[in-house]
Amino acid sequence: MRAPPHLPFMDRPAAFTIGLKPLALSAWLVPDWEAAALPEKAGLLDRRRDEVYAALPGGAEAEEEAAALVAKAACGPPCACLAEAARLVSDDLVLMELRDGAWTATAAALCSPTYFSVAEALGSSLAVLHGPVPAGEGFADRIARVFSMIRADEPLERFNWTVQPTDERFTPSSAPLKLMAVSCPVDDALDRMHLRVERQTIRRLPKAGAVLFTIRVSLDPFRAVFSQTGAREAFARAWTEAPQALRFYKGWPSYERLVRAALDLSEDGC
Repeated sequence: MRAPPHLPFMDRPAAFTIGLKPLALSAWLVPDWEAAALPEKAGLLDRRRDEVYAALPGGAEAEEEAAALVAKAACGPPCACLAEAARLVSDDLVLMELRDGAWTATAAALCSPTYFSVAEALGSSLAVLHGPVPAGEGFADRIARVFSMIRADEPLERFNWTVQPTDERFTPSSAPLKLMAVSCPVDDALDRMHLRVERQTIRRLPKAGAVLFTIRVSLDPFRAVFSQTGAREAFARAWTEAPQALRFYKGWPSYERLVRAALDLSEDGC
């Protein structure tokens, strides 16, 4: 059982913060610690392409530039669209362009979406994409300012996390997971419950001026998470002290029973 690559709850409480930090260009997409998920991703792109990839008209040049940057970073063959580039890295890829004064998703390859779909994302502005976030309109405005100010070849990185009762990556909806959590037993909660971490980056395209948003998902069972020094205590604190608005936005009340059971089991040394 591997050590989880990232435990963002160790550094800060669960909250609606942007939390972007500078990222070395050489570390943008490599190493890819989730490369084991690439065959599953390729299968989705082969069999369910329309569900995981789409692009709006008029953005071919920006999409080609974004795909080329991904291919270069991954030392892969030349690519012309995000669907091709998405086969080279575990990250999901979303191209954001300024259209009618708003940063808008104009192309997306989403094989490990955290409870949203390509159909929902494509053509949506930052304001629409972040509309459900309790942090509200101001949150989207702050992100838009970052998108407008970021410099080419100076990517930024942030982390987001939640929990789920399975290791599934392709989760366009949280409804099946919440339904599962209602009836599943608690005696295996340490292995059933998983920490889902998104490592997100944004990078401006030098020529097109668009922004490429990448999302790499890591999934690790609570047993592996809580085995790290100080992780159980830090997670328990973050889970308990999270604002109610954030808990409901992330759907955490549906998993409360299983999370508490996992914390109890880990305390008992199971």
